[in-house]
Amino acid sequence: MKIRYLGTAAAEGWPALFCSCPICTQAREQGGRNLRTRTQAILDGELLLDFPPDTYCHALQQGLELAKVHTLLVTHNHMDHWFPTDLIHRHEHFGHGAEGTLEVFGNPAVKEAFDAHILIDRFKPHPIDDVVNFHVIHGGDRFRSHGWEIIAVPADHDQREECLVYICKKGGKTVFYGHDTGVNLSDEAWALVAAERYDLISLDATMGKKTIPGYHMGLPDDEAMFQRLAQLGCVGEHTVKVINHFSHNGGMTHDQLAAWGAERGILAAYDGMEIEF
Repeated sequence: MKIRYLGTAAAEGWPALFCSCPICTQAREQGGRNLRTRTQAILDGELLLDFPPDTYCHALQQGLELAKVHTLLVTHNHMDHWFPTDLIHRHEHFGHGAEGTLEVFGNPAVKEAFDAHILIDRFKPHPIDDVVNFHVIHGGDRFRSHGWEIIAVPADHDQREECLVYICKKGGKTVFYGHDTGVNLSDEAWALVAAERYDLISLDATMGKKTIPGYHMGLPDDEAMFQRLAQLGCVGEHTVKVINHFSHNGGMTHDQLAAWGAERGILAAYDGMEIEF
């Protein structure tokens, strides 16, 4: 299995759109892996995780053929993870040759935003029922899509909606994709997470060296969560451990994040990073 990190930043991007802090200034000067677009990933080139406003940019920069993607998992309705308007372009009027139907999975708030952006007068001549199919899901749901077995896990994030993170399984491989969430998962969520053995775990590291009570993780939270997962038997010597979804407010450059991870056997994601496992 392969995962490609298409984007690795939090909502404001990195460098942040209107920011001149030292971290953002250094990122603009140095470029390279310090430049991050909004978080998105893809498994085996076919299962897309989130749909941020940078999706088009990711397709151009990284050679994605999105017309061949048939499964999209949306974690929540924050704009850096869900920009539904672009899905209208899967209609034959805008783009030609899209294969089959894109199956989209998300919570009720994600569906509400989808309807608000797509079911408008301007797009009524171009209904996308035949090319995009939305499924409302909830924490604890198990479902299949195009050979993937997926488990929706309740996240520790925005309490105004039912935010989700995902366990994805195919071909004997299992991934836990934990963006966005804090470390204080519910008992239901821990039961779902603890029941699996992982080949790759990707955790939220938005806060960098800082920590906050829930909503996002910082590096101390990541380290503690990896340790708990190891104690539960979810992590083995073969498990690839990744931190992702970074904010400039975490106060660390990419090199600093990578050095922190290298000391602990954890990879710091960057835009375009691909891991085969």
